[in-house]
Amino acid sequence: MSAGAIIVWELLGTAALILLGNGVVANHVLRKNNGHQAGFLFINFGWAFAVFTGASIAAPSGAHLNPAVTLGLAIADKTPWKDVPFYFIGQFAGAIIGAVLCWAAYKLQFDDHPEPENTLGIFSTAPQIPNTAWNLVTEIIGTFVLVAWILLSPVYAASDGGTPNFGNSALGYAGVSFVVLVIGTSLGGPTGYAINPARDLGPRIAYAFLLPIKNKANANWGYSWIPVVGPLVGGALASLVYLLVHNLK
Repeated sequence: MSAGAIIVWELLGTAALILLGNGVVANHVLRKNNGHQAGFLFINFGWAFAVFTGASIAAPSGAHLNPAVTLGLAIADKTPWKDVPFYFIGQFAGAIIGAVLCWAAYKLQFDDHPEPENTLGIFSTAPQIPNTAWNLVTEIIGTFVLVAWILLSPVYAASDGGTPNFGNSALGYAGVSFVVLVIGTSLGGPTGYAINPARDLGPRIAYAFLLPIKNKANANWGYSWIPVVGPLVGGALASLVYLLVHNLK
């Protein structure tokens, strides 16, 4: 696939992911919404099926949608290293666009919200208990689970005259959505489970420089590197485990 095609498909898929993922948080947080105060589980389901939607759109490029996934697949020799920058470009650009579209969809609610200084959490994550080392560990573990599942879960295998083993491939992109759902419900409490550098940094950039939300707070740049570095480390570790397991065969 050409570099341009990778960028376009990843941009479209990631934009849809962020539009819907940030959108479910906006629906919960902002008042005068049908989903106002719907709860953490509501948000987890929204993000999970945002992944399904974005991945389905970006299927032609392999539906990475996540620099940590791209890095893990490259280390595992499943994505050419020469394509990695183009995946990253599409993912970060799409994340910025998705955040802007989310703001546009909820523009009236943002204008009406009585606490505009507390709207960053609609777009980006933050820890419940700030602690650099442990916040980083949480993001590493969550992303490790995601990328390890992608690399290690069984895929279709033909059989000689019997019933083929479809593995998890029969689930399509719903499979990874289920994994994102359980990561959110099980591991999302401490840091909001970014598990995706583009998902966090792209909207944070949009919030800081593009979104005209009156009296908004700063973008918490001091924390911003954790949901970037943590997922990249987690994705890399998952790919190393994958290589180790396969070298044992």
